[in-house]
Parts: sequence; C-alpha cells; structure tokens
Amino acid sequence: MGSSRQNVTFPGNGGPAHGYLALPSQGVGPAVLVVQEWWGLTSHIADLVDRFAEAGFVALAPDLYGGAVAHDREEAARMKAELPAERAARELRGAVDFLLDHPGVVGDAIGVVGLCMGGGLALVLAAREGDRVAAVVPFYGLPDDDGFDYRGLTAHVLGHYAEQDRSYPPAAVDEAAIRIGEATDRRPEIHFYPAGHAFMNDENPRGTYDALQARIAWQRTLTFLWGHLG
Repeated sequence: MGSSRQNVTFPGNGGPAHGYLALPSQGVGPAVLVVQEWWGLTSHIADLVDRFAEAGFVALAPDLYGGAVAHDREEAARMKAELPAERAARELRGAVDFLLDHPGVVGDAIGVVGLCMGGGLALVLAAREGDRVAAVVPFYGLPDDDGFDYRGLTAHVLGHYAEQDRSYPPAAVDEAAIRIGEATDRRPEIHFYPAGHAFMNDENPRGTYDALQARIAWQRTLTFLWGHLG
C-alpha cells in the first residue's frame, strides 16, 4: 500500500486536517472531493486525484486516518471501525470548505467521489451538505446505517457497483436507490458491473481489479461530473 500521501493542510476537526491536492494544468476548474477506501490515503487514491486533475478538476483527497495506511484487511477493518463517524464528517466538511474557498475552484458546489468506505461517506456527506454538493459518485459503498435519512440530498447521484460483491450486494444497492428516490427528487443513475468489489483499484489488494470495467466506470464518472459541474 505504501505510505500515506499528504501535501496540504486545512481546518478540519477542531485542528489541522491533511490531504492530497492536485490542480489541473490551467490552475482552475470545478472541484472534486475524493473520499478514501478503508485502506487510507494510499497511492491508489492519490493517483485518482492526479487523474481528476489531468481531466480538468481541482481534486482533493482528505486523509481521514491522519497518516496511517492499512497493509492488510484486518488492519483496514480495525482502522475503519476506529474512525469516529462524527470526526470523519467534520473533516469532510472542512474539506468542502477548503475546496469552495480555493482560488482555483470554479463554481459554488463540488462533486464528491467515494470508494468502498468512502462511497458510503460520500452519500452521507452529500445529504448533510445539501446544495454545496452538486454531484456524488459512490463506487461500491453505502452508508453503514441501512436506514440512513437521505432527505438533505440535492446532488445528482451516479453509483458504480459490482455484481459479485458480498459487502454491497445488488439488492442492498437497489434498496438504497429506492430510499434516495423516495426521500428526494433525485433519481439515482446506478450501474452494475460484471466484476467484484474494488474493481477500480489497480493496486489490486483483493485480486478483483478489472481494467475494462474500471475504464468504463471512469469515463462515465468524468462525463457525469462535467455534466453537473462544468
């Protein structure tokens, strides 16, 4: 997994929070917040930030583990379990503030992309931040609370999920999409891929990386974000 990647500090949780920021070549663009998997702020997450910057976005991934990176599933599960939900929410809110105040950011709302643990956090953040989040893209993740109240969500939703995923099976994803549709005026766009959980992660910690499905999901994500932020 390598070590945590940090290059920026912002007010997050009653003190400094850290993250990895990348700017597009022109220095300005719409903002995208990237929310980590349960492994931490790994080189995979930093690479996604760089790819969003190359695509024209100001991109930031907060380091929710404060510099720690998990090296196996047991450690990742423990670190996720030990992350207080309220602290994560405050740090993510601080990251939204940071992006909306950044001189390179165009617009008054951001996009949020989250993977695995971060997919659930992205949906929670979008519901809490209302019209400060214009688009949210969860990859194979849902809120830990099956009964989560989505009523504050005004963002457009694009979901990428795996057909062979015991953590977030299609039935649970469908149920969440129905809940979003009932609680808001949004109709989530959900895609299921013939792949396993974490099919986007080219570091392949679970042996489920799928280059083709990852490319399809990436292109859909860029088109969606430009459509709602550009």
